Amino acid sequence: MASRLLERPVGLARRHHDDMEIKLTTFSERHGFAPADAEIVTREAPPELRAAVVSLAGEAGMSPKPLRGVICDLLVLEPNQGNWSEFPNIDEEVRGIMRDLPWYEVYDVIEAVAKALPGGVRPSRLQGAPEPFGYPVFEERLNRVFRRRGIGWQLVNRQIEYRGEESVEVALRGVQELMQAAGRPTAANELHEAVRDLGRRPTPEVTGAIQHAMAALECVARDHASSRDTLGDVIKRNRALFPQPIDTLMEKAWGYTSNFGRHIEEGHAPTFEEAEMVVGLSAVICRYLARKPLRP
Repeated sequence: MASRLLERPVGLARRHHDDMEIKLTTFSERHGFAPADAEIVTREAPPELRAAVVSLAGEAGMSPKPLRGVICDLLVLEPNQGNWSEFPNIDEEVRGIMRDLPWYEVYDVIEAVAKALPGGVRPSRLQGAPEPFGYPVFEERLNRVFRRRGIGWQLVNRQIEYRGEESVEVALRGVQELMQAAGRPTAANELHEAVRDLGRRPTPEVTGAIQHAMAALECVARDHASSRDTLGDVIKRNRALFPQPIDTLMEKAWGYTSNFGRHIEEGHAPTFEEAEMVVGLSAVICRYLARKPLRP
């Protein structure tokens, strides 16, 4: 299987969490190896994910009985009072509940478990060095399952968020923060809403994602042109905004999004992949313009 280096030097045997040094334990962690992310193939909840939620909650310190309590409280279910031993009875009960849930409720459970878990580190029972405990363990290992199984979500700050293909993730990384730092909170908010629309469940709001993405780009382009024109007119009247022939590409992108994001026709709805492409393109161009000096 293909592998790649993580973003740390090979051989580095420690990492930091909450300003504490934590000893890495596995061969892969110590030597900086990880399998390549699988191609995203689903945004639902395959059986292996449902089983992993139960196992990873246990690894993070939540045994079957409190896990059952979290799930039953969330879903307004009555626990089986005949099950009193955690293993195998309550564990099997919880796994059965997870198997039967609609896929989107699996992610509701994940968020509920994440909110119920404590955070931080604890001393290692074997070596005395600090080790992750609670939510940090759950987040890290669940996100590993998402990446390896090609599932298009990620757990961030105890909430499930959209995860796209690596190229789109790279495009989006840090752009919202850059917009805020550059004094463009409206553009930052539009990009945030675009990503939220891509991640809506059970059905992504693809038209909304396109509209918000191009609204972000329009905001930034207007700032550079000191204009209130539409993005299409800003591009036509300010060719120096983009190097040629990128200006022509941007005109065509505006025309595309006007057709599919603003003036949609019956039977011609954009696909998720098209919306994801537009959001990624908008993020890249917003980053470019945010770093480009404003005209005097």
